[in-house]
Amino acid sequence: MSQRALLGSGHDERPRVVALGGGHGLAVTLRALRRVTDRITAVVGVADDGGSSGRLRSQFGVLPPGDLRMALAALCGDDTWGRTWSSVLQHRFGGAGDLAGHSVGNLLITALWEQTHDPVEGLDWVAALLEAQGRVLPCSTVPLDIVADVTGLVPGRPEEVRSIVGQVAVASTAGDVVGIRLEPARPPACPEAMAAVAEADAIVLGPGSWFTSVLPHLLIPDLAEAIAASAATRIVVMNVDPSSDQETAGLPLADHLHVLQRALPSLRIDAVIADPLDVEDAGDLRSACDGLGARLACVGVRSTGRPGMHDPDLLAVALRSALEPRREP
Repeated sequence: MSQRALLGSGHDERPRVVALGGGHGLAVTLRALRRVTDRITAVVGVADDGGSSGRLRSQFGVLPPGDLRMALAALCGDDTWGRTWSSVLQHRFGGAGDLAGHSVGNLLITALWEQTHDPVEGLDWVAALLEAQGRVLPCSTVPLDIVADVTGLVPGRPEEVRSIVGQVAVASTAGDVVGIRLEPARPPACPEAMAAVAEADAIVLGPGSWFTSVLPHLLIPDLAEAIAASAATRIVVMNVDPSSDQETAGLPLADHLHVLQRALPSLRIDAVIADPLDVEDAGDLRSACDGLGARLACVGVRSTGRPGMHDPDLLAVALRSALEPRREP
């Protein structure tokens, strides 16, 4: 069955937006974008190797479903149907048996992958069941492993570089990440994700764990090339309270942008959204934005009730503004 038959054709007057990332960061972007458009495609990382996702990936050889599940839940509607299915999808079994720690959504996605033998078709069927307001796609058609070069792990030799493997290990390392790469080194990009990027009016990167959720999309050669070549408005959403993320503790926002630029030197950005409370040095951040061709929008986007998280309503306002055509002075 085609995507159009499963998901409907949408409303052509709304912008087509592709959001790239994973985990809670991508989920909050999707909840914000639902306030802006109903033509949303989430392109999700597939390197998770922990928890329920890691167990299913290891046992069945499938893509890790956890971040895909979170994106689908974020695209559920605000009516009774959407809220119910979002809750069911996120429900996690307790106890100590074989199901302990698994979420219903991970099992449902894996079951549909076994039924359809196609990761994209399986995700489209789940989206149809949920009446999701958008489409969810993997960034690659094969599971990925993140390999990080890390300093600060060897006592007395802080500059010595050690390599660590796996998203969980990288996200929780006590050292400083100085570079990452993917295994396999040139993974195949999901063709449907490539098509979505090519047709997009806007592409959003971030927020999220910078090295394990945001950056990996730029390390898939064909996907990175498509992002760089796109005529879409490209927006980067910076993390709020970035020091709370162990991956980037102590890394200024300007250096977050330098990380993206080193990964993909041809990358151009149109807008960078940052909360003013997180801007340590406005001059450095503006200089980093200038290097990417971006205008900086310092606007309040943090949640007052959830530390370290964006407020979807405030982020929606910022994204809507970033999508407006740039006015010449």
